[in-house]
Amino acid sequence: MIATVTVASGCAVSEKKVIPPAQAGPLLEATRAELIQKYNRQASAIQSLNARVTLKATAGSQYTGVVEQYHEVNGFILAQRPAKIRVIGQAPVVGKNIFDMVSDGETFRILIPSKNRFITGPAKFEKPAEKPIENLRPQHLVDALFWAEIQADAPVLFEESDEGNRRSYVLTILRNSSGGDKNLEIETRIRFDRADLQVSEIENFGTGGKLESVVHYTQWQPAGETWFPRSILVDRPHDGYSLAIEVAKLTLNEEMTPQQFRLEQPPGTELVEVGKEEKEAHP
Repeated sequence: MIATVTVASGCAVSEKKVIPPAQAGPLLEATRAELIQKYNRQASAIQSLNARVTLKATAGSQYTGVVEQYHEVNGFILAQRPAKIRVIGQAPVVGKNIFDMVSDGETFRILIPSKNRFITGPAKFEKPAEKPIENLRPQHLVDALFWAEIQADAPVLFEESDEGNRRSYVLTILRNSSGGDKNLEIETRIRFDRADLQVSEIENFGTGGKLESVVHYTQWQPAGETWFPRSILVDRPHDGYSLAIEVAKLTLNEEMTPQQFRLEQPPGTELVEVGKEEKEAHP
């Protein structure tokens, strides 16, 4: 809302912006050590996750000139540290499975009933597909849900950031790319919203400074003895897709069984082994 005020002395005009109450509160203060402790406490607090969610994928980007919005689907996410995950997407109303995918950190498996196709491959296999949405891997969600703790000996930079209306603290974790302090590169950048000191964004970088993912976290709410964001946006710029996750129901740290992460190829489905050609060419 913009209010225009006319000054009595003449035609001079000033504009006054009314800031929403959520943005007008006092900024919270924290030190580098306090933020590291807060982040590590959150990272260690979640060992498993069972969530009913809605998922909406977007393929392409403004840079490619092509953006495809996919229909929102209902779904379930089961995840267990260190790297187990299962994601099921279902059609609205009828509840029929659109996809079912699992990963144990080493291998992923995806069942697509509508195409009668069963896809397997290495969890960290990287080779861009013709359709960006086909680059989606269960492991990408593991990295967004389960944070790696900041090690005590890790080099960590600390700064304040002021970008528009977003006032933040930023922790930048560095790593040695090839040994020696002169070969440091960014591993992770963590942004804390100073309105509540919750994590609002995590950027993950690969070797050579490649930006692998940007994950946005909003709508933090209590969840048992910890907190959890009810809205997560996973952006994979080099994979050409983003995935919005809205959490409708959540249970943390319940016991899970191996059977919950088991996905076998149904009889009669086509088997697609991603990365097989590369493995045979480079045994």
